[in-house]
Amino acid sequence: MDMAESRRVNGMRKDKERIRRDRRMAEIIQKNKFPYTPAIMSWLSARLGKPSSRIVEADVQKALAP
Repeated sequence: MDMAESRRVNGMRKDKERIRRDRRMAEIIQKNKFPYTPAIMSWLSARLGKPSSRIVEADVQKALAP
């Protein structure tokens, strides 16, 4: 019972953090040029489903598209 409640509460908190992180990463990408820092490349890799070594500038533009 407690586990279900904590999952529900923490899940909403994590959803809000994911939205904030996505917004923050998009702002950083728009301000800087390719190649990016490892943290940004890791985020892009997870978002695109590709290894960071195979990400090119065109992929970054796709990731930023709504």
